[in-house]
Amino acid sequence: MSEPVYKSARSRTIMQDLYDKQVAALHVDFDDIYINTRFGETHLLKTGNLKGTPVLLFHGGNSTTPFYLRDFLYLRNKYLIYAPDTMGHPGKSAQTVLSATNLEYGEWASDVIDGLGFKQMICMGGSFGGGVLMKLMCVAPQKISKAVLLVPSGISNVSKAKILFSMGIPMVVYIITQKEKWLKKAILPMAIDDNEIDESTMEMVKCSFNNVRVKAGMPSNVKASDMIRYTAPTLLITGEKDVMFPGEKVISRAKKIIPNVRTHLMKDRGHMFILASEKNRYVLEMIDQFLAE
Repeated sequence: MSEPVYKSARSRTIMQDLYDKQVAALHVDFDDIYINTRFGETHLLKTGNLKGTPVLLFHGGNSTTPFYLRDFLYLRNKYLIYAPDTMGHPGKSAQTVLSATNLEYGEWASDVIDGLGFKQMICMGGSFGGGVLMKLMCVAPQKISKAVLLVPSGISNVSKAKILFSMGIPMVVYIITQKEKWLKKAILPMAIDDNEIDESTMEMVKCSFNNVRVKAGMPSNVKASDMIRYTAPTLLITGEKDVMFPGEKVISRAKKIIPNVRTHLMKDRGHMFILASEKNRYVLEMIDQFLAE
C-alpha cells in the first residue's frame, strides 16, 4: 500500500533528509516532541525562551516546519515556539491525510494544544497554516489568546481553476522536461518577483513537487456561523497581488467574520515572499509589536 503523503519510500527518505538538513541550517537548538491526537501522533519542533509565552506556529502546505521557521526564529528570544508538522504534509507526524473541506484540521490543532498541556496559546499560521488556524477558531476559539494570519487560506480562497490557469502550463512543461526554469515559471505567479524565490525556496518546492503527493486543495473558507464565538485579538497580513488569496478580498471578508481584527495589505506583494529580506522586514516588526501589546 502506497503512503498517502509521499510518492514512494525513497521519496519519504529524500524529504526526511531535506527536513533534517533544514533543521541543521537554522543553527539553533531544538527539542523534538511527539504528542498524541485523535488523528495520530504529531511531531513538533520546540525552541526559544523557556520562560517565554508559548507560541504555536502552523507552516505552509506541501512544505516543512523548519523551512517555515527560518523567518520566525527572531521570536525565540522572547517566546517559546512550538511548531508542529502538519498532518498529511511532509514531516515527522503520522501520515494521516485530513480533509481540507471540513473542520478536521481545527480538531487536530485543538488536540495539539491539549497535548502540549496548555489551555490557551498565541497561534500563528501562514498560507495553508493560516487555514488550519481559521479552522481552530471555529472549533476551539477559547484556546487562542492572540492570532496572527499571514496570507491565509480559509477566508477568501480563489478557485482551483484560476490557480491551475496561471500555473498549469509551465508546470506541465516541467513535468515533461524536468528543467528547473519551468518550475520557477510555474511558481512565479505566486512570488511576483524573481527576488522572492531564493535557493532554499526552490529546493523546497522542487523536492516537494517531485516527492510529495501535492495537496492542491487549501483549507476551505470557514462559515461565518462557525466564527461567532471567536473574539481573540487577530492580526491579518495579506498580499495585494496574491493569486491564491487576494489580499483585498481576504481583508474585506475577514472584517465581516473576525470581530477583533487588525489588517495590513502588503503593496505589490504576492503569495510567496522572503520575510527576512530588507523590504519585508517591517512585517516581522509589525508582528512583534502586535504580540507585545
